[in-house]
Amino acid sequence: MPNDIKEFEGLRVKVDDVIYMPSLDAPPERPHPFVYFISIFNNSPQPVTIRGRKWVVVEDERDTTVVEGDGVVGQYPLIEAGQHFSYNSYHVVGKAARVSGAFFAELENGELVYVRIPEFRLEIPTWA
Repeated sequence: MPNDIKEFEGLRVKVDDVIYMPSLDAPPERPHPFVYFISIFNNSPQPVTIRGRKWVVVEDERDTTVVEGDGVVGQYPLIEAGQHFSYNSYHVVGKAARVSGAFFAELENGELVYVRIPEFRLEIPTWA
């Protein structure tokens, strides 16, 4: 992370659920789709706007994919003090994986900050 961006204690990320969804489209080389549900809580006294995200997906403890982008699911949510923003999205993998990352946000005064996404696993069911 750049030195000029600091971790912001006023934000907290919770992974609400992770579900294996074989009915979703997936390419043959990564045939295992997972839907994940995320909530971002603003426990600070000021509004915060989510500006971007970075996901790090490590499959089989070897292959790493980094996904970065603006906003969250095509939005730049403004999270008021004491409120939260929840969404869901999905990722496809070829093997079991662990996922972590960060959301990047802008405070009311224009300061850029980040909050870590707690690590979670994409475990492929034995029946899949």
